Amino acid sequence: MLDREGFRPNVGIVQLNQRNQVFWGKRLRTHSWQFPQGGIQYGETPEQAMYRELHEEVGLTSDHVRILARTRDWLRYEVPDRFIRRDARGHYRGQKQIWFLLQLTGRDSDMNLRATSHPEFDAWRWNEYWIPLEVVIEFKRDVYQMALTELSKFIPKLGQHGRFMRGSSRVEGDSADPAMTPLVPELGIENDVLPLDAKEPPPEIKPAA
Repeated sequence: MLDREGFRPNVGIVQLNQRNQVFWGKRLRTHSWQFPQGGIQYGETPEQAMYRELHEEVGLTSDHVRILARTRDWLRYEVPDRFIRRDARGHYRGQKQIWFLLQLTGRDSDMNLRATSHPEFDAWRWNEYWIPLEVVIEFKRDVYQMALTELSKFIPKLGQHGRFMRGSSRVEGDSADPAMTPLVPELGIENDVLPLDAKEPPPEIKPAA
């Protein structure tokens, strides 16, 4: 289902480890890499959808992460006609997304790419925060740039040993910015695929257990 302008509501997830590296997942049976993301179902808030997608795609729950921030407004991108099914052309324009910045409070071993019978990824790795945007499909690069830029000011400071300092987040718990409150989605949606034009799998790949 779409909103009045032809965009599907969606959430994206930027998950940090204790060294402020981001989770980067390899799409099932491809060499395409992306952040976790997925559609908001009817009646869900973006935060509820984020936790559901986090568990479905990465195997984590709210006990394993904390929310550091989220984008203030919807970030939109249009999908070129060649990527849209013929029966949807003229109606579907693209995605509108709320992006969340999460801090992993659990361990790498808590992640499970096979938490459901329909896995999204078959391998994953930690990547530097500023991922190379040239590997992201062109029509989504602006959204990646906007999301990473907006969320970057909430990245925790690292201590002397390159690990995050507890309590250094600027957005946490009841002290969160009021502008960061969840938005109510207009309509439910389906999941979206973020293909990446990665010529070679990056190093330090961790396959699904």
